[in-house]
Amino acid sequence: MADSDPPTALDLPMVDPLPPATQKYFDICQDKLGMVPNVLRAYAFDIAKLDAFTALYNDLMLGESGLTKLEREMIAVVVSSVNRCWYCLVAHGAAVRELSGDPVLGEQMVMNWRVADLDARQTAMLAFAQKLTESCPTVGDADRAALREAGFSDRDIWDIASVAAFFNMTNRVAAAVDMQPNPDYHAAHR
Repeated sequence: MADSDPPTALDLPMVDPLPPATQKYFDICQDKLGMVPNVLRAYAFDIAKLDAFTALYNDLMLGESGLTKLEREMIAVVVSSVNRCWYCLVAHGAAVRELSGDPVLGEQMVMNWRVADLDARQTAMLAFAQKLTESCPTVGDADRAALREAGFSDRDIWDIASVAAFFNMTNRVAAAVDMQPNPDYHAAHR
């Protein structure tokens, strides 16, 4: 991030210098992504909070699961669309474009996932994530049964719910602190 870029969130300074492990993680991000995501910079005012955030993110989004990485990113976008989270729509919309190889799908997911050409499994998964976001107290046995009928295991249902819950939390933090997406995301994978 250039010195002239706006702050990533509020006005909390990053720990300076970063601990070696954190600096290594940021260097890996820079090498792999061409940037350090602003969400990481925002959390870097408190390394314990950054470590907790990245551990949970990496487990949910990159760890072993019956859900593909694309499906997890699709959940992130649907939840973020319901919540109108600017940061996550831009960042995870780019991830959907990258993982699917389809820039149209990325835009459909951001604007209205129901116009996308999705299979019955993905449709059931995203309808559940949307309902969990919009009206959590109304989720019941019929909703879980619909997921099982679509081919999801109980472990998969846990993962769908966990990814949706994580992004409901992060969407609220991003909105509360005015977290801004990296400009690089806008043109990525189009």
